[in-house]
Amino acid sequence: MIKSQITLKQLEAFAFVVDTGTFRAAAAALGTTQPNISARIAALESTLNVVLLIRDSGSVRLTAKGEKLLQKARDVLWAGEALLEEAARQDLIEETLRLGVTELVACTWLQDFLRLIKEAYPNLRIQLEVDISTAIDARLMEGQLDLALQTEPFKSASFASEPLGQEAYCWVASAELSSALDAAAGIEELFDATILTHAKHTQACASLHQMAADRGLPRDRIVHSSALSACLPMVLEGMGVGMLPERLVEREIATGKLYQIQTGWLPDPLSFYARYAQSRAGLYVKKAAQLASLAMNARAINKID
Repeated sequence: MIKSQITLKQLEAFAFVVDTGTFRAAAAALGTTQPNISARIAALESTLNVVLLIRDSGSVRLTAKGEKLLQKARDVLWAGEALLEEAARQDLIEETLRLGVTELVACTWLQDFLRLIKEAYPNLRIQLEVDISTAIDARLMEGQLDLALQTEPFKSASFASEPLGQEAYCWVASAELSSALDAAAGIEELFDATILTHAKHTQACASLHQMAADRGLPRDRIVHSSALSACLPMVLEGMGVGMLPERLVEREIATGKLYQIQTGWLPDPLSFYARYAQSRAGLYVKKAAQLASLAMNARAINKID
């Protein structure tokens, strides 16, 4: 028995330094200071009588021995978490889940997801980042996020990608603007107005621009917004026709504030995934991915509360 010569905090510090790339980033992720992380690593190396990490002008790399011991350290950490899960003491899991989501998630079913997380892990802290999917993908690859709820495309296939579901688009307009359009207006007629939609570097907007180019429609009529939360009020005020995710505007359609227009053309639905590093994710990260699927699909079934 090793008794208390090696602590879980030491093993945790070792794994997080490797995952985040620096002592400073590991300290931020674990909610402590850089000197504390350094002290834990030094104590672990002293106890084991090995050098685990080599510090090179701000960067960190594993030694050959550190490479061999890293997986063993992860196994011990996972076993400790599994012990708490088996004992139904998830309340003792006091980790930080570094979560990245797209704005559509933040505007729709994020609150349902956070509620499920709170029920499953009462003391889990959430460090939330809301951004476009490409930025979230980059943060995940850098080891700065534990879990990403995002859309394709992905730069790396080395992460677990669990499908959550799809979000369809629709065309909507205010009552005043829709009255000037046929209920089944053609796509060409919509381009007589301003087209309001979200960020330019998204799959849906790339499809919109390609369709407009193929049909000779004026692409300068397309106005992009980097924030869906800002785009929706513009549509409500009749400043243009909106091409927006259906779930984002479902309440406004149900209450008659916006009217849906059938055009015969829509971009492909957005496919959402829960992504994480299989090789280093804790059990609570994998559980969170499952809860994300429950939250998204519960909202899909019960669209209006």
